[in-house]
Amino acid sequence: MTLKLLLNQINPFSSRRETSDDYNEEEFKLPNMTSLVIMLVMNFLLQISFFIVISSSSKYTEYLGGNATFSGIVIGIPTAFAGLSLIPLTKYDKGMYKMPLHVSCCFSILGHVAYALAFRADFLYLILIGRCLTGVAFSMFMYCKRYCTDPRIVGIRRRTTLASWMVICQAMGMSFGPFLGGVLYKVGFSNSIFNGCTSPGWIMTGIYAGFWVLMTIYFEDIPQPPTTKELQSASPIVSSEVKGEDTEASPDYPSASTTHPASPIDESFRAQLSLITWFQWGVIACMCWFSMLCFFILGSWEANLPVFSAAAENFHWSPFAAGNFIALGAIACFPFLLLNLLAARHIQDRKLLAFGTIIGLAGLIIFLSILRTGKVNYGSLFACWWTVALGFNIATTVTLSLLSKQLPPEWNGPTSIVIQCSNYTGRVTGAIWGGSGVSVGMSNFVGLEIAMVGIGAVFFTALWRDLKTKTG
Repeated sequence: MTLKLLLNQINPFSSRRETSDDYNEEEFKLPNMTSLVIMLVMNFLLQISFFIVISSSSKYTEYLGGNATFSGIVIGIPTAFAGLSLIPLTKYDKGMYKMPLHVSCCFSILGHVAYALAFRADFLYLILIGRCLTGVAFSMFMYCKRYCTDPRIVGIRRRTTLASWMVICQAMGMSFGPFLGGVLYKVGFSNSIFNGCTSPGWIMTGIYAGFWVLMTIYFEDIPQPPTTKELQSASPIVSSEVKGEDTEASPDYPSASTTHPASPIDESFRAQLSLITWFQWGVIACMCWFSMLCFFILGSWEANLPVFSAAAENFHWSPFAAGNFIALGAIACFPFLLLNLLAARHIQDRKLLAFGTIIGLAGLIIFLSILRTGKVNYGSLFACWWTVALGFNIATTVTLSLLSKQLPPEWNGPTSIVIQCSNYTGRVTGAIWGGSGVSVGMSNFVGLEIAMVGIGAVFFTALWRDLKTKTG
């Protein structure tokens, strides 16, 4: 009899306490720190890639014969291709992360090179082709979010905290990207290859090349589960049920079986699906709506500000000025996002979502009022942009982490895809809406966004009790 069993016999409460300690440790577990940093940096670089073209895309497309709406498409179209590329990637990733990282780095380089070459080729649609290639790289957004909520490596009380770090990287990219793009446009570099419009593409190409090397060396993926052959060699007596199992299935679905090839969803997943209540389906729909809503509004403002500021009588901003303005608003959000990181450990996700939405809605209402009164100036516009950016960035923190806490671990993969597709939908439609904001009327532009927040408020109010989860 071992010492551990002897102690358990002497003190019957010791095993219970040990189980409790193990449970607490499981709730607070974190992934490998080096790999986590690589995922955060990758998220930061992807955000820069998305935003670095915002400052100069309208001028770039205008030079090549496009208009403001086409500029909005250039900004937003990558996310549509990101959503499409998730179909093959999630089929072959086996629940791992290194393969998607390689794909993302590769297509980031290809996309930025094509975007930069459009000037020399004098071909408008090469910009679009480059951004579509970059969009394949943006599929990594989903994997970054899934990594921070993966139950295999992240405890339930650490998921909102890691999601907050993701949002901080998102805000940093939203700040640094437009600023860098505006600076490069102002410097100019009067060269047909390397100039104010193309330099963002060439610089990001070099950055991704260096990051790809470092990622290959230092990133540690999640260990794959043992194969059927390994299990059989370890245990010569195998039941008929085990022999029929495909142990090479994605780790996100450890009970997946191939005994019924006509049914891709395993029986345990079907059983769990049948146990999901109508209220839980409502929570899923609510989180998808807010995921789409937040990125729709953020994307529309980021695409609209350069166009609106260039057309407004009292502004007439250059891409450099517009980029600085967007970056300044994001920088001003940064201290409050750090506070949100601390608050996430002690405040429920539903309260963070409500708080962020209310702040963002206040910014929209204020902007609509100053549009009606004609008192739009630098200060009032900045206050509105800062409020919108802060509120809806905070709201994006909890959409996936909240679902990961409420649903079974096997659902982390599907919910990550659903939430990210909602994000992509918001980004692409928001960017197009932002590029068209001046032509459709700025009051209509803001009015639609307020109406969408109202729909979210109805969702939120009806499901308030069902949105309760553990903190952290």
